[in-house]
Amino acid sequence: MFPPPANHFLNLLGKRIMIRKARKEDSFVVAELMLLAMSEIIYSFLGSEDPQQALEFIHKLVREPGNQYSLENTWVTDVNRQVIGSITVYDGAKLEQLRQPVLSLLTQQYGRNISPENETQAGEMYIDTIAVNREHQGKGVGTVLLKYAIDHFVREQRKTLGLLVDLENQKARNLYLQLGFEKVGQMLLMNHPYEHLQLRTESLF
Repeated sequence: MFPPPANHFLNLLGKRIMIRKARKEDSFVVAELMLLAMSEIIYSFLGSEDPQQALEFIHKLVREPGNQYSLENTWVTDVNRQVIGSITVYDGAKLEQLRQPVLSLLTQQYGRNISPENETQAGEMYIDTIAVNREHQGKGVGTVLLKYAIDHFVREQRKTLGLLVDLENQKARNLYLQLGFEKVGQMLLMNHPYEHLQLRTESLF
C-alpha cells in the first residue's frame, strides 16, 4: 500500500503535475484508465468483450476497499484537477487475499468461475496497472508515475518493484529496462505470456 496521502508536484511540458493518492471522486476515471491498460485481461475474466460490462466490473472493484484494484492501492497524476494517469501497486505477498474479492464478484454477479495464474509473489511490490489517457500518451506521464513509485518503494523503502509486460509490447519493455528493471522470468496470466521484470535496490546504488 502507498504511504499516507501526500502531494508530490512535478513540472512536465510546462504543466504542473500533481501526484496524489486516488480519491473516491476519481473512481470512474481510474476505472477507465485501468480498462485501457488491461482490457484483454478483463475480457478474459468476464468471458465477454463488452466494453461497458468490463467498465462496470472494474468500477465496482475500484470503489471497494480490500482488493487488487482498490483506490487505496492507487495514485494518480492530476493536471489542473484532471486525472490523466494512474498507477496501482500492492504487496505481492497479499495477492491471494486481494484477488479473492475479484473472484467472488465474478462468480456471484457474472457466473464466472476462473482460476487465474499468480501474477506476482512475495518479495516484491507489484505494479498491477499503470495507464495514461490517450490524449496524454507519449508525453512522459507514465514515466513520471514509474519514477515516483521507484523513488518511494526502491530508493526510500529499499523494496523490490515488480511488474509484467506483454511480450509484444516492446515499447513499454524498453522503457522499463531504461529505468533499471531487469528480466527475472516469464509468466502466464489468463494463458497469455508475459515477461516478469523487477527493479531491486542494488540496481540503483
